[in-house]
Amino acid sequence: MESRGSVPAHPVPYEGVWRFTAPSVDASVPQARHAVRDLLSRQGVPVDDDILQGVLLIASELVTNAVKHAALLSPELAVEVAIGAEWIRISVEDNHPYRPTALVTDYGQTGGRGLLLVREIATEAGGTCDVEHTAGGGKIIWAALPLKARP
Repeated sequence: MESRGSVPAHPVPYEGVWRFTAPSVDASVPQARHAVRDLLSRQGVPVDDDILQGVLLIASELVTNAVKHAALLSPELAVEVAIGAEWIRISVEDNHPYRPTALVTDYGQTGGRGLLLVREIATEAGGTCDVEHTAGGGKIIWAALPLKARP
């Protein structure tokens, strides 16, 4: 993803890519959320609080989806956090070949809105999200958001 505006001559201290794996179990959802929050804090990422809350909710939703829908074919998932000068990208990779779509769901249902929520959070913040196939036949679901909220 390209950042908007000028690219600094020297990388800013918080830029980088971090990746960790976790088992595809329910306990990984809060663990992933805490790991992302701790990483952003430890790196000193200047992220607006509204964006931070959105990123943490996206991390939870994406890991939850992998646990609920991919665990049978993907006993392990990977979470990647990429941080640029002006943006953050969170992605979750699993080995299940099914490529979900964010659909408007019947409001009477108690679930099935995770990707719709991810898409709405990303769009509202001025970011984007997508699903990509991996070379190994799995998928990566990602969302990228600016570090600063739109005025």
